[in-house]
Formats: sequence, C-alpha cells, structure tokens
Amino acid sequence: MPRNLTTVGFDADDTLWHNERFFQLTQDRFADLLADHAARNHLMDRLLAAERRNLGRYGYGIKGFVLSMIETALEVTEDRVPASAIRELIDAGHEMLAHPIELLPHAAEAVAAVAKTHRVVLVTKGDLLDQERKLAQSGLGELFDAVEIVSEKTPAIYSEVFARHGDGAEHAMMVGNSIRSDVVPAIEAGGWGVHVPHALLWDLERAETPQHATRFRELPDLSGLCDLVRAVG
Repeated sequence: MPRNLTTVGFDADDTLWHNERFFQLTQDRFADLLADHAARNHLMDRLLAAERRNLGRYGYGIKGFVLSMIETALEVTEDRVPASAIRELIDAGHEMLAHPIELLPHAAEAVAAVAKTHRVVLVTKGDLLDQERKLAQSGLGELFDAVEIVSEKTPAIYSEVFARHGDGAEHAMMVGNSIRSDVVPAIEAGGWGVHVPHALLWDLERAETPQHATRFRELPDLSGLCDLVRAVG
C-alpha cells in the first residue's frame, strides 16, 4: 500500500510565477484606449462577460483574452472602433506572450524540496504553447515528473491526472492560488487541496472557501509547504 501522500500537484500561474498582474496592466491599457467610448467599470463588466462566454470557444490564456478585448471594443463602439485600436490590442497580446517569467517567492525552493521525496506534477490551464514557454523560462521544468496542460480543472481531470502520474487522487495533494480550480475539485476527487493565496485573482476564479473539508489547508506562501507535506505523511 502506498503511503498517505505520494504525489504533489502544482498550479503554475500565480502559484509559481506572476501572471494576473500582466492581464490587469493590459486591462488598464484597454480602458485608456476606449475611455472616450465607455466608462471603465462598464467596460470591465463587458469584458468579463465576453471572457465568460468565450471560455468554451477559446479556453484560458492570453489569446482568448485578446479576442475578448477586441470583441468588447467592437461592441461598445458599435463596430466603429478604429483599426489602430485593434492593432494596439493585438500588440498588447504579443507583449504579454513575450513577457519574461518572474518566479514567486519560495516557488523554486518548494518545488525542489518536495521533488526530493514525492512525485511532483504541474497541472495548469491555458494555451499550450504559452504554458510550455513559461515553464521552459521558469527553470523549473526538470523538477517535474510530469506536466499536464488541461482545458479545465475538474474532479474527473484530477482523478485522471493523479491516477496516471501517481497512486490516485486519495494519495495526492494539489497546491494553487485558486479555490475554484486548484482546491475544491481536487478535494472532490478525494485528494488534498492547499490554497496559497495571491494578491491578484481573476474574477472568474473566485469561489467560497470550503467549509468543514478535512483535506483543505491554507498557507500564506510556499515557504511552509514542505512542513505541510511532511505532516500529511
């Protein structure tokens, strides 16, 4: 029989490296660009609505975000948005896709330490090419026993991932900054869910903290992960 915990999954964006702040900076640029056509709050509401309905079409990531900005710009200007503005939004997306990776505090140390005693798996959503680029630039790639880039994080996905790369979800822990994507579905699959909050969180990732879940834990940052993994066993 395997020990209680044999596999640790890590989310990528805003768990291991900064991500959401680049989206928010681009949203500020978007708001400035369309300031003559819509108030910022109204524009952000329209953009969020576009992102929500486009998830099934484009998935997660920068490309879908840029297409949602362009769609919103067309909507709020009644198709009169200047071509130069569309070009600027495309350029902003290119800049995001080329932005250097900046690791979060304790990320490299935590992954390296856990990898010495457990299988470690990167489980992330987003565009395949962009996530592969970020992982390559992070310098963490060789530490992971497996990498899974998925279209959505659900209990079924976690069950499949941890069965394929471990001893099943009941012997796995998922670590991430999103209650909605990293914690709740991992617990529902039978594993541990560890919430490591980030100061910035996309509105579509917001969810209530699980109540009375025996396999839920929260850490202020990744510096305490090794002690938690050791305590779980």
